[in-house]
Amino acid sequence: MNPEPRSTGTDRLRALNVPHRVQVELDQHGLPIALWDGDGEAPRAVEVVGEVWYLDDEWWRAPIARRYIEVVLAGGGRVVLFEDRTTGAWFAQLPTPC
Repeated sequence: MNPEPRSTGTDRLRALNVPHRVQVELDQHGLPIALWDGDGEAPRAVEVVGEVWYLDDEWWRAPIARRYIEVVLAGGGRVVLFEDRTTGAWFAQLPTPC
């Protein structure tokens, strides 16, 4: 009689901080002032713009050129946004719910 194989845990793995596409309204300095998913949801105002950083990597494969911006939304909630500088598309990196 063979026992059931033990799970290696890979069947329970899930990605964290999966980015999803958002629309972002920018001020005259190119910083976010509002964001929304674009699915009829009302825009959420940005209360505070935090750290801004850039990532340029993997030029030898497919280039990755991103501008990351940490924001705090009106009513609470911290979100890390990034702009794909090759396409102009914006994404929010939010943790996947448990």
